[in-house]
Amino acid sequence: MAKRPIIWAPDPVLKTKCTPVAAVDDDIRALMDDMLATMYAAPGIGLAAPQIGVTRRVIVVDVSDKDEPANPICLANPEILWKAEETALHEEGCLSLPDLYADVERPVAVKVAYLDRDGAKQKIEAEGLLAVCLQHEIDHIDGVLFVDHLSPLKRNMIMKKMVKAKKNRAREEAA
Repeated sequence: MAKRPIIWAPDPVLKTKCTPVAAVDDDIRALMDDMLATMYAAPGIGLAAPQIGVTRRVIVVDVSDKDEPANPICLANPEILWKAEETALHEEGCLSLPDLYADVERPVAVKVAYLDRDGAKQKIEAEGLLAVCLQHEIDHIDGVLFVDHLSPLKRNMIMKKMVKAKKNRAREEAA
């Protein structure tokens, strides 16, 4: 497992609709392992492959509490089969938009089909934080960021902050 650099917005790879995984093989499992190492090191509760520059339909999530054992879920080709009609606001952040948060309205529950680490077809029903996290990460592999769910004014404010932060990081790395 190798920790990889996380791509910050704005970056075209984060707006890319990702390619489905033909089969879960050793390369995809290694990608999943690297994504978990990267997510845990950040720290975060979800990560999508484009966030590390890989345009494949792979996400990882772990919404376990800090005092609980890790409970990672690795999903290839995740697809939302059903969304609850009821929605709720939840504060979201993103490893590709560090230290920036906003309330996003999403369905309170979802049912997702996916391929697991062994390539077996699975379905998961989720509500609460897991449902939010799955929707957020599936958005990523469709080229959608959480800020795309906000008003243009809020989105522009956040993206201006990101451009500034990205320039500052580039300056620091060059020094």
